[in-house]
Amino acid sequence: MNIKDFFANLPTMVKYLLITNVAVLAFGFLLETVTQIDLSREIGLYYFKSEAFRPYQIFTHMFMHGGFMHLLFNMYALWMFGQVIERVWGAKRFLIYYMVTGLGAAALHTLVNHFEIQNLMSELSQEEIGLVMKDGLNAITQGKNFIDPQLAKLNLALNIPVVGASGAVFGLLLAFGMLFPNAELMMFFVPFPIKAKYFVIGYGLIELFSGIADRPGDNIAHYAHLGGMIFGFILIKLWGKGTNQNVRFM
Repeated sequence: MNIKDFFANLPTMVKYLLITNVAVLAFGFLLETVTQIDLSREIGLYYFKSEAFRPYQIFTHMFMHGGFMHLLFNMYALWMFGQVIERVWGAKRFLIYYMVTGLGAAALHTLVNHFEIQNLMSELSQEEIGLVMKDGLNAITQGKNFIDPQLAKLNLALNIPVVGASGAVFGLLLAFGMLFPNAELMMFFVPFPIKAKYFVIGYGLIELFSGIADRPGDNIAHYAHLGGMIFGFILIKLWGKGTNQNVRFM
């Protein structure tokens, strides 16, 4: 199957989302090569008290990725689960769900980040907080950070943007598990078929424990993934769950 046939067989919104995400990352690479401007720092979502925060980032962060592998994982999942869900729901409902889960992911990530920042600030003096607020973004832009670990951690929480469609993708994973709970999935990292409902539950628990663990150097927004699943669950319950089917997807 050539590229033309591949896209011709995709439902409308999945096709447009795939093209948009690939195009944005490609444009980001080109922009950084030519102008040294990092697009992820322009359209990624910053904490709302960061000097770099812009309201449009609430939407644009969903279409930027941190690199090719990040994009590949999300677009593979969008292709795998999204086309099935769009054919069940139709383009309009699918797009509403995708956007709501993406925004819900950003909301939960921001809420958790807010509590983390408030906790860090409670252990610092006003002078130290002021120093981070004044010079932190400039330091990050230059690839630097504070030597003091508490100041450095606060600066990262304030001035590192979150990017990616992962929240919406995890929402799609949740939707697939609810619509087709007994569908058998063959995943690259699981050597045997696993029912969608167990895969979703297992993945959700992994993200929850990973978020709580908060391992040093972990740059994955686990609570954003959970946010996509939580908002997806609420929306599906409001809409009413679709018909279950027993199918196998590769």
